Amino acid sequence: MAPTLLYSSSRLLSPWNMCDGDIAHSSRLVAMKYEREPNLPSSDDNVLQSPGQDRQGAVTDPVDTAPSTESAAEPSEARAAVTSRISTPTPTPTPKLNDEVTNELDQASAVVEKLSTAPASQVLTDADDVEAMSRFAGAPYSAFTRRTKIWITVMVTIASVISPMTANIYFPCLDSIADDLNVSIALINLTLTTYMIFQGLAPTMFGDFGDTAGRRPAFTLAFTIYLFANIGLALQRDYTALLVLRCLQSAGSSGTLALAYAVVADISSSEERGRYMGLVGAGVNFGPTVGPVLGGVLSHELGWPSIFWFCAVFVSVWLVHWVLSVPETCRNVVGNGSVPPPRWNMTVIDLLRPDGVKQRPASTPRVKMRMPNPLRTLSVVFNKEEGLILFISAIMYVNFILVGATLSVLFKEIYNYDDLEVGLCYLPYGVGCCMVMLLQGHIIDRNYARIANRLGMTTGRKRGGDMLRFPIESARIQPLYPAITVGAVALIGWGWSLEAETTVAVPLVLLFIIGMFVPSSFGVLNTLLVDLNEDAPATAAAANNLTRCLSGAAATAIVDQMFDAMGRGWTFTLLALLMGACLPGLRLLEKFGPRWRAERARRKAEMQEKQICRDG
Repeated sequence: MAPTLLYSSSRLLSPWNMCDGDIAHSSRLVAMKYEREPNLPSSDDNVLQSPGQDRQGAVTDPVDTAPSTESAAEPSEARAAVTSRISTPTPTPTPKLNDEVTNELDQASAVVEKLSTAPASQVLTDADDVEAMSRFAGAPYSAFTRRTKIWITVMVTIASVISPMTANIYFPCLDSIADDLNVSIALINLTLTTYMIFQGLAPTMFGDFGDTAGRRPAFTLAFTIYLFANIGLALQRDYTALLVLRCLQSAGSSGTLALAYAVVADISSSEERGRYMGLVGAGVNFGPTVGPVLGGVLSHELGWPSIFWFCAVFVSVWLVHWVLSVPETCRNVVGNGSVPPPRWNMTVIDLLRPDGVKQRPASTPRVKMRMPNPLRTLSVVFNKEEGLILFISAIMYVNFILVGATLSVLFKEIYNYDDLEVGLCYLPYGVGCCMVMLLQGHIIDRNYARIANRLGMTTGRKRGGDMLRFPIESARIQPLYPAITVGAVALIGWGWSLEAETTVAVPLVLLFIIGMFVPSSFGVLNTLLVDLNEDAPATAAAANNLTRCLSGAAATAIVDQMFDAMGRGWTFTLLALLMGACLPGLRLLEKFGPRWRAERARRKAEMQEKQICRDG
């Protein structure tokens, strides 16, 4: 096996002294140097190629040895830790480094060369890293065929529709449910708030579970819970049951949002991830569009319980296709897709193949099952860079959700519309959301390629790139500045058109513009968050979901009081000003994000070194 440098070209270990000598010294220098450099080179300059790679990214010192079957777990873990420090680069390094830094990089490269040329009898494979085992030199980022990737993307896009559709599907029939259950509209609105609370909490469990056990079991468990919750909702006629079952329904469906984004990270490299994330984002925003329309039609024709029967049937059909034919993608389980999953995690079609079941190699580590730990999500929240991203994304989401959550009540109050008419008014909003999600994926991928070309980097969609040596913050954030500005202006117009109670055409046009420009911001930021956490994308997406949904729940709980105190116009003006206040935060991300990434990599390297010394 000949792994590349950046994907564990050195996850091979010779039983040398790992706490002294060349390896520890060189890796420490490389890991710590850039924190001492207050003025990092500009990201506009040419990027410095990785040690051991030529200008096109080809590996110049491959290890062409087969993995030893007599691997020792302890030195293997040490080797993986040390070489991660060796390859810890600057955020956006350039050839304009001083001689001292260049010499340190040369020393690190020499150590890697020494490791790479070690005798085969001394080289041990890190059997605890499934992805490293699948990423030999020249291996693609994803081993799945194009048709398989398309099928996987279609299925997770459909899955991403379900949670937001479920949240909005009974917006048009809130009054009908309140009348049937003999409760106030305020109590029915409470079910919206509790739904969003669980929409934020559930992914913290399912995200961590999906990053360890795999995407297939996590999706299956989540949607099974959702299925039974819908059956209960369709049969109940009590407010308490409605409130509890809506929480359970939210817990099941909402956990899949983080998993959908994680699947995209599994099968797409950063160079092409924008368009894949755009497809899933279109699904997320198609749900709020089709939900109110379906809810209005079903409630008008068959009564409000029919909306829950529809959800139950819909997810049942999806689950059948998922269990039958969608393969496991989690990189901690199947690597780049070339390592077969455990037998219990295979598709039914794979199990019934006439040529027999593809066996998982004996040297592959077992999938480690453990209780999901929601605190792992909090570790993402409290990182400097991710924390700022989550804060900005939450503000954008509050604006998005308040427009949708208040539209039903406001249009009934101003224009005297019934359930069906209100449902149809959501169409411009949803169409705008879906259009921009499909477009933004191509836009941010083009911006990625433009910056990479300007820096002299080669972008290989199939093989992935060196994220730590690339200004990924700029590549993702730059298109957001005009989008946020236009979205904020449209939001102000929306509020004052409702305040003036103009003809319905005015708010509908503004609704389309808001749908085009407000959701694009938190969609792009979600892509950036996944880029920064490729080792645990579901956990990162869960952190995003947690902050957004808790913020949205708090906002929906107080929006009526804001209308009473400020009026519609000033309420949405205040929200638009909050959006505008995020622009300096985005600039901070562009400027300091690469440095924060380098600091985090250094801290991780130091922790790994201490662990090596303790174990040694």
